[in-house]
Amino acid sequence: MKAPSDAGDDRPRGLDWSGLMRAGIRGLGLRPAEFWALTPAELALMLGVESGPPAMTRDRLAEMAARYPD
Repeated sequence: MKAPSDAGDDRPRGLDWSGLMRAGIRGLGLRPAEFWALTPAELALMLGVESGPPAMTRDRLAEMAARYPD
């Protein structure tokens, strides 16, 4: 159920800057200037966030074949 302030608003949300700052500054121990100097890709790499589609392994191929059996 949506909060009243979100009613009818299905637009994508922006980045969670406070969460990203906590992860970078508290979690990774970065100084604010170091945090703001990073690119989003660098921060994602440092946080261990996978970017792009999952790797195509045998298990992944079997999963896809079962899901899309055409």
